[in-house]
Amino acid sequence: MQQTGNTILITGGGSGIGQELARRFHDLGNTVIVAGRRIEALQETIAGRDGMHALPLDIDSAEGIADFAERLLAAHPAVNVLVNNAGIMRFEDASAGRDLADAEATVTTNLLGPIRLTNALVDHLKSQAGSAIINVTSGLAFVPLLTTPTYNATKAAIHSYTVALREVLKGRVEVIELAPPAVQTGLTPGQESRPGYQPLGEFADEVMALLALEPTPAEVMVPRVAFLRRAEVEDRFDETLVQLNAFATAARNG
Repeated sequence: MQQTGNTILITGGGSGIGQELARRFHDLGNTVIVAGRRIEALQETIAGRDGMHALPLDIDSAEGIADFAERLLAAHPAVNVLVNNAGIMRFEDASAGRDLADAEATVTTNLLGPIRLTNALVDHLKSQAGSAIINVTSGLAFVPLLTTPTYNATKAAIHSYTVALREVLKGRVEVIELAPPAVQTGLTPGQESRPGYQPLGEFADEVMALLALEPTPAEVMVPRVAFLRRAEVEDRFDETLVQLNAFATAARNG
């Protein structure tokens, strides 16, 4: 992936990982468009930065995504990089019957949203030089957190979708997976300062260093997520499942 001279769209760019990466990409000399539901948060991301732009996007709406794609390409026809970052994480108890509203919202935002937006932009991206798609998944795609079963499932699905997309777009659009570990963001209540989670700035430093490698890794995995990514191949999945969930419980209760 080329490091500068891009026009980059980042969903979920009003906070957390999306906001931090948007600013890092902009610092390298890229034009960056941040998209999301909360226009005030997007405006905060781009404040004081020429060459950054904000566009409202309802990632849960198929019609809204189609309309967004038209508005995006009309205003920024040079867009050549899509970062599917927007996502939600809801705690659920799957051990008993429950209202599935959180599960259904998670599937819509985390799975259907990136699929729909990629579908709306893929033909345009194929026509652009230096084009790339970066899908943000999670270490939980590989070892699940028991209290977020639907979140884990959507991220595992996007991992698989990314593998397939990479193959069918080979030679036309570079397709990259970015799988974060537990990072100090506002993804869940109290997570911004949760002990044991990776500081956001440190995570972004490591991500940008990996993206600068030549060739760019197909899977961008910072060191903290490697123990989850490699748990199965190293024949320690069951042990890692127990360790991960014990760590998460202690961190939330600490």
